[in-house]
Amino acid sequence: QVQLVESGGGLVQPGGSLRISCITSGDIARFPKMGWHRQAPGKLREMVAEILSSGSTNYADSVKGRFTISRDNAKNTVYLEMNSLKTEDTAVYYCNALVSIFSSYWGQGTQVTVSS
Repeated sequence: QVQLVESGGGLVQPGGSLRISCITSGDIARFPKMGWHRQAPGKLREMVAEILSSGSTNYADSVKGRFTISRDNAKNTVYLEMNSLKTEDTAVYYCNALVSIFSSYWGQGTQVTVSS
């Protein structure tokens, strides 16, 4: 069982920045993939950014150039740096850990609200 705890969400004005974190109970260096997903009210959960154990990253088109995912293996923590935030980025952001092809874990989510 792997536990993930997100933190750092909050209220930010349009154009602002925020960094959210996800600390895990496992050794993320051994996980094939870590990612951030989000779910806005009335919408399906969508992938925002993911990072492979190789360090390769992948982003949703809507956040490319604005968001950056990174990982600190020593701290078992994954970050999502969000810049130039827009009102449409408002959502609950969830951390996901792909431990194996059979096991995937989710955090409880952290609310990000972009509003003036």
